[in-house]
Amino acid sequence: MPGLKSRPGVQGVMHAGRPTDAAALSTAAPDLAPDEVQALVARLYGIDGSVHPLAGERDQNCAVETADGTRYVFKISNPSEPEPLVDFQIAALEHIARTSPSQPVPRVVRTLDGDTRNTVVLPDGARTTVRLLTYLDGIQIRETPRTVAQRVAMGKGLAELNLALQGFTHPAATHDLLWNVSAAHRLSVQLHSLVEGPRRALAQSFMARFTEHVLPRLASLRAQVIHNDYHLYNVLVAPDDSARITGIIDFGDMLHAPLVGEVATAAAFHMAGNADPFEGPAQFVSAYQAVLPLTELEQDIVADLMVTRHLVTALISEWRALRYPENRAYIMRHNPAAWEALAQLADIPRHAARDRLLTPTRNGASL
Repeated sequence: MPGLKSRPGVQGVMHAGRPTDAAALSTAAPDLAPDEVQALVARLYGIDGSVHPLAGERDQNCAVETADGTRYVFKISNPSEPEPLVDFQIAALEHIARTSPSQPVPRVVRTLDGDTRNTVVLPDGARTTVRLLTYLDGIQIRETPRTVAQRVAMGKGLAELNLALQGFTHPAATHDLLWNVSAAHRLSVQLHSLVEGPRRALAQSFMARFTEHVLPRLASLRAQVIHNDYHLYNVLVAPDDSARITGIIDFGDMLHAPLVGEVATAAAFHMAGNADPFEGPAQFVSAYQAVLPLTELEQDIVADLMVTRHLVTALISEWRALRYPENRAYIMRHNPAAWEALAQLADIPRHAARDRLLTPTRNGASL
């Protein structure tokens, strides 16, 4: 294809001077035309199919569907994404496929040459990595009504995924990631980019809570590779049963970090939709603990980290939306809920928040 060259993927390790996560968030996603993607998939994988765009913040994602209805996801990485990070994500999926094959995660499709990925040179001269994954059927949970049974399924499902990832290691697992809730203090510089007023004051107060009560204790917590983005957009369920999980997607924010950050990040997305903002998260966390209990120290700070996730979402999305207004709708999709959650939690003492999060309510007591 004119302007597009490729070479087989090569396993590698992180190295000094690699682009940071901030660079990935500051670099526009690739934008190949559907016919270019179609030709690339045919050449690398021998698969002829129609191409349809899928949503993505940093990467270009496309659905590829063949004449017999078989579907795949073709991922074109952000040019600033280091190749070892892609290798890390691929290795994690292959680890899960070996150790816990029942997990509903995508499978890696190899090229005609047997490689797990390939590197292409884009028309503008930038080099980037491409890969193909199996397509998981189902609908995003965000498109279904919230129920207790669904929260239970999500909580247990995340715990089982974390168990499947226990013991998995990779040289790139400790990479920098702004979406790492356990490193929220690195976003302090973004506080001053907020308009001076109630929102900036609110964000500053929760940043102070994180640095005082959470940050000093993180080093003593158990850590492992975590999904780090387990929310209503990235979990799929059966169309006829919104409590039956059929897919867990988007491993792009995965990293090695404190396990409790995984639980808190996921719980944060269950605050909306109830008069009591703790009802949904409490049911989710209770179900998670039924499979993989949190330690006493993890229980003490999980609520702090839940609100910190909302802080991280607000700060990063505000910054990204200003930088890329053409993708504002996608970037800001979680922003209103994040600010609403911060406002709801502003006047609740941290220990009271902890107790409410760890006490399931309304049908959740028996979870």
